[in-house]
Amino acid sequence: MRKLRHEEISRVSASIVRLVPRHPITVVLDNVRSVHNVGSIFRTSDAALVERIILTGITATPENPHIHKAALGAQDTVPWEYKQNAATAINDLRKSGYTIVVLELTDTPTQTTAVTREEFPLCLVVGNELSGVDEGLVAQADYALEIQQYGAKQSMNVAVAYGIAVFDLVRLLRGLL
Repeated sequence: MRKLRHEEISRVSASIVRLVPRHPITVVLDNVRSVHNVGSIFRTSDAALVERIILTGITATPENPHIHKAALGAQDTVPWEYKQNAATAINDLRKSGYTIVVLELTDTPTQTTAVTREEFPLCLVVGNELSGVDEGLVAQADYALEIQQYGAKQSMNVAVAYGIAVFDLVRLLRGLL
């Protein structure tokens, strides 16, 4: 075994990836404070080939150059838009046939591996690093996804939790779960 050099790694070009069919997952980032978390979520979203990211509230947009440090160009390959109000964005997605899912700890959790294909297209709502998904958005959701945790802490970094959840959803769509 040896580590591959950068030029040996087979990847689709940025111009081609815009033409590739995307997984029917729209991500809503609601009031995510850290530009580094936003950049990381863009990079993971590119790897997962999500259809788009909707940035809401105080969440920084790719116009902020600090996102680029973590995104490493994914801000240019993942479709995105900004909407001030997350509730309105979610309402519009529901009207378009999306199942609304929050990534949050609730009294009725659903494991990421329990989602069915019939629930796509799916909107995955990710919230603020300190307060999580806003209570009003939780009330709008069809259900809440929870990642099983085994240690003493009750939560993970928002970008890490998003990565786990979105790849579980992509594996489900691809028939790998």
